[in-house]
Amino acid sequence: MFIIDPATEKVALRWVGGATVPQLKKILDDGRTAVRSGKPATKETGGPTPTAGTQTVAAVQALSRADALYGEGKDAEAATFYREALEQAPEGWPQYGRTVESLLFALYQAEDNEGGAKLARDVFPRLRSTPSAANVAASGLDMALSLPEENPLRKELAAALEADARSVVDDDKLQIPADDRSGVYYALVDARHAAEDSVGARAMAERWAKFLEDAAAAAPNAEARTVFDGHRLAAYRELGQVERAIPMLEQAERELPDDFNPPARLAIAYRELKKYDEALAASDRAMAKVYGPRKLVVLSTRADIYKDRGDVAAARKTLEDALQCANGLPDGQKSEGSIKALQKKLDGLPKS
Repeated sequence: MFIIDPATEKVALRWVGGATVPQLKKILDDGRTAVRSGKPATKETGGPTPTAGTQTVAAVQALSRADALYGEGKDAEAATFYREALEQAPEGWPQYGRTVESLLFALYQAEDNEGGAKLARDVFPRLRSTPSAANVAASGLDMALSLPEENPLRKELAAALEADARSVVDDDKLQIPADDRSGVYYALVDARHAAEDSVGARAMAERWAKFLEDAAAAAPNAEARTVFDGHRLAAYRELGQVERAIPMLEQAERELPDDFNPPARLAIAYRELKKYDEALAASDRAMAKVYGPRKLVVLSTRADIYKDRGDVAAARKTLEDALQCANGLPDGQKSEGSIKALQKKLDGLPKS
């Protein structure tokens, strides 16, 4: 999510991921402060007033600078100011959790996995009972597992953050979005795989699937229920039971006929089941509805279906179309990472 300064049309604040209602209110308040940075601050306009404590003023100023850099995609530079904001923050600072989460994502984008894992380990005790707990534990654990095997801190950081992540999924009273809790389960499954514990990974995946099924059953409508479809598909794939995803995705496609996601996910599921005709038919339906950068994901899956079916020529043509689409996107939507990934997949196809 982006909050835009109407005077400059620049991003004043960027937020990655979901949010609870209280978190969203804080994000909007912080966005107003970010827009007002460098302008006279009053109680009505937001931001620290002249009577605010010195620590609070310094923290908010550093946070506003970090948010501006973060909005421009300058993640490494933003991380410096996010750290400064945390160092200056007084006890009980309302922006603490949001600042930590933004810093973690900035470090991830800057490929500073060790710095991110250390940060998550150090701040988790302070955020254990807050809505930030899930993202901090899951992000930190992912970054710890991404460290090279030879890194001397990898094992220690992974163990500490796995324990933190387990405490999140075990705490039923913790008020966090269900999809955030699902992300923690996902990280815990990865941690068990990294530890070469296939039994533990399967047990965690079974817990994950059961949690998601209960959450979907409690959803008040189709739009709320489909939030969990991608997570459930991932859990069923982890269990080697992807066929369990077919009924829920077919239901979602009936209930949400204008949404490309259900048929796009059906294409993935049918491909894994080696039902290639059904997979391509689902991909056709998704292609008729998909738009923007999301089209690249549908085309990439479609290429995989063709390749698995043995039609290398069609796979090549599909990836070439995907690259043309990727290069033709406007600057705000173009991703060099996506272009490189598609090119690598194209280069990996058999020549004949």
